[in-house]
Amino acid sequence: MSELILVLDFGGQYKELIARSVRSHSVYSEIWPGRTSAEKIRELNPVGIILTGGPHSVYLPDSLKCDPEIFRLGIPILGICYGMQLMCHMLGGTVQPCEKSEYGRVKARLDTGSPLFNDIPERSTVLMSHTDRVSRLPDGFLTTAETASCPNAACENPALKLYGVQFHPEVEHTDNGRRIIGNFLFDICSAKGDYHLDDYIDTQLREIRRRVGEQKVLLALSGGVDSSVCAALLSKAIPGQLTCVFVDHGFMRYKEADDIERVFSAMDLNFIRVNAQDRFLARLKGVTSPEQKRKIIGEEFVRVFEEEAGKLGNIPFLAQGTIYPDVVESGGKHGATIKSHHNVGGLPENLAFAELIEPLSRLFKDEVRVLGRKLGLTASITERQPFPGPGLAVRVMGEVTREKLEVVRMADYIMCQEIEKLKRKPQQYFAVHTGVRSVGVKGDDRTYDTVIALRAVDTSDFMTCEYTPLPHRVLSRIASRITREIPSVSRVVYDITSKPPATVEWE
Repeated sequence: MSELILVLDFGGQYKELIARSVRSHSVYSEIWPGRTSAEKIRELNPVGIILTGGPHSVYLPDSLKCDPEIFRLGIPILGICYGMQLMCHMLGGTVQPCEKSEYGRVKARLDTGSPLFNDIPERSTVLMSHTDRVSRLPDGFLTTAETASCPNAACENPALKLYGVQFHPEVEHTDNGRRIIGNFLFDICSAKGDYHLDDYIDTQLREIRRRVGEQKVLLALSGGVDSSVCAALLSKAIPGQLTCVFVDHGFMRYKEADDIERVFSAMDLNFIRVNAQDRFLARLKGVTSPEQKRKIIGEEFVRVFEEEAGKLGNIPFLAQGTIYPDVVESGGKHGATIKSHHNVGGLPENLAFAELIEPLSRLFKDEVRVLGRKLGLTASITERQPFPGPGLAVRVMGEVTREKLEVVRMADYIMCQEIEKLKRKPQQYFAVHTGVRSVGVKGDDRTYDTVIALRAVDTSDFMTCEYTPLPHRVLSRIASRITREIPSVSRVVYDITSKPPATVEWE
């Protein structure tokens, strides 16, 4: 069993980034509710604890608090933002509203004598995001960092193994943030870094074989990264005992459904492709609301899957590609309640299956991609861009028709072809059928045809993103090809909106 870092969640938006950052150092982490008892923590036996940020003020009566006994367990603790304020508040310090809030990247002076800031430049830029600050430290604590507006930007009590930072080391915007996390793990918690995905694979293979025995497993295969890696892992664990049902709703990218069939038909499993394009399009006829589209597609997927499951007879196990963020985000009011039965795929719980198998439910997306490569999946599967469940149906504004889908599918294909030639690619890029028509001219004729929008973004977590400033020569080439190769398109535009205020997808 790997060493554990416990991330106690107080509602902060970066909890997953913290846990991922820890795992990137080959140290295993789990996210638990901030109110987890000291008794339970003692039972889990972590080598360290990290207290996350949160949206509230620690001095308010209804704000989230941790069990005060955790500060007496002798386990090293790092408080981040709200986590630092909470630690100081509960140990007798004072937290007050700032005279001037700090948001964004600011200059900080670090005490490099602190083990937390070992081998880090004294003058560093950090990301701040707070309206409260620690105005008086608890007894026994020392200030280890300051900014122009925050005299206690970090603090520590080495005797009690307690450390705090007001800024966010888990984000890319903090200089040397990864090293700060590493200093906490290795210099303060004395972690060994014994978490490796090869061990995870071996453990899951043994567990799957133990649970399933000689029985059958059914997997709803979307073709996305998570369900594909889940299929590869199950196929390796129980060859010949897995059936994958791929519901082809007709909203996949160019030749993507065929690629999925080619890859998984070659595995030691029973692959069933259900061609359901006509019934999905029929259900969407006349529908323009994005939310209604999503609900209809989800409901129809369930119906198709139920029909196929019924044809296969009694299969006791249902598998799903649930990953760790799905589990975390399915939690209760404060976000870190881990459910014993999490149904990420939207399948009804009254389906006749005795047990649910979710072998990826302790992994983050980047770990799932690595796992897929280790299992032999091609880059076209493991590096697949994030793709919405309803697929191209929510990249067609307004009513979805077969004609519009073909247009956006080809525009997307052309864009992807051109961007794949670049050395540095955006994290995500795609085309959108805007539903708008525009006057144009082709040859000597006036046209009144479709406007295609292009979208490309850079992000580390998809909670926020910046649009990618693609070179004009690349955009020009894409626009030229789209208008030349797709007769019904007269104009191409580029979306330069970041998130927020926009979202990554248009619908």
